[in-house]
Amino acid sequence: MKYPLLVAALVAVAVSACGKKDEPAAVQEPVSAQEQMKESAAQAVDAAKESAQAAGDAAAAAATAAGETAAQLGEKAEAAAAEAGAAAQELKQDATEAAKAAVDSAKESLQK
Repeated sequence: MKYPLLVAALVAVAVSACGKKDEPAAVQEPVSAQEQMKESAAQAVDAAKESAQAAGDAAAAAATAAGETAAQLGEKAEAAAAEAGAAAQELKQDATEAAKAAVDSAKESLQK
């Protein structure tokens, strides 16, 4: 009794399995070497553009830093020139006073 039931189950499984058909897999067309080269070239161009942009940004940052440094040096030079001018004015006044004192001393010497 068990064998006919087992045989019937096997026949049912076999028949049901034959009824299912798998859908054929979509066949992709192989990519040609020329298309692969075009894709690689496009990626290389994109990478070059990104590198150029990064280099431009770095150059702009360096120019800004150099400009700021140059401006700071200019300010320091102006301050130093102003200090030198003030020192020169003081020396001029001291020399003028010393010259006047020497002239007065010479006059007194001549009068004696």
